[in-house]
Amino acid sequence: MGSHRRLAPSGFDRGSAAAVGLLSVAAAVLGAVPATAAPAAPAAPQDDRRAEVDRLHTEAEQATEAYNKADARTDALQKEVGTAQDSIARQQERINSMRDALGSLAGAQYRSGGIDPSLALLLSANPDEYLERASVLDRISIRHAGELRELQQAMRDLAQDRAEAADKLSELEKGRKAVAAHKKTVERKLAKARALVNSLPDGERAGYERGSRSGRADLTALTGAGGPASGRAGAAFAAARAALGKPYVWGANGPSGFDCSGLTQWAYAQAGVGLPRTSQAQSGSGQRVSLSEARPGDLVAYRDDASHIGMYAGNGQVIHAPYPGAPVRYDPVGMMPVSSITRV
Repeated sequence: MGSHRRLAPSGFDRGSAAAVGLLSVAAAVLGAVPATAAPAAPAAPQDDRRAEVDRLHTEAEQATEAYNKADARTDALQKEVGTAQDSIARQQERINSMRDALGSLAGAQYRSGGIDPSLALLLSANPDEYLERASVLDRISIRHAGELRELQQAMRDLAQDRAEAADKLSELEKGRKAVAAHKKTVERKLAKARALVNSLPDGERAGYERGSRSGRADLTALTGAGGPASGRAGAAFAAARAALGKPYVWGANGPSGFDCSGLTQWAYAQAGVGLPRTSQAQSGSGQRVSLSEARPGDLVAYRDDASHIGMYAGNGQVIHAPYPGAPVRYDPVGMMPVSSITRV
């Protein structure tokens, strides 16, 4: 094996060696100074925490909308499945009765047809009576064929209804899983938001107001005068005022707790008006008006996706269910970007 010769250091290598030596000396000197731990990362500023809480509440509302939509769909499917199952049971009873009747008729015909018609005519004491009976038997045969066709059609209908019911049951199961998934999402985001709110100083936590989130100018000057509500809008507005102070409970539509669309749905139900469950659907359930035309009882939807909704109360305010921890209350109509005003 050949030997390796050490090369003479170049100018660059000698300079590097000198630098390393100086660094070693500096390290030795600094080593005499007691080491201190690296400073901890500063806590997020309070404004950042409030913004994060707002973001989490917004996302929780969006997930709540998805939950409400899936929940309403599963409720409707459950009713459809129940109706279909009742119909299938009635159809099966009818088919069973038709089979019994046809079986009895077929047996009677078999017994009557067991004797050769010409022999029966010879044996009959009254040929005219036999011919009359033969005519009746022909009519029975025609009826028999008609009832058999009816039975076949009933069985085809039953098979189709059973297939449709099975599809609905499958969709219902998927809907239940979607409801459970949305519920977990909402609960996770709300728990994180609550932890952030609790991390605020007492004064900040007590003064936390949703209306301060938007940073929008006051829109009172742009809203209608808000004359007295009347008719069904007046009755719904009165119901919403009666709910002031009730807690926000996500997924709830009263009477002891509400989420945003649950409050408006419940309030209009007291006026005899059925609204859809979600705020998106509610925002499209009436006539659109401008903010300057708003009257008490009108529905005010927020954000581009209409994921939050309240009821206009006049004087530039709305009644709404804000978020967990905040009761049903009045807030400025401009607390968040308004996407639509709907008159039911």
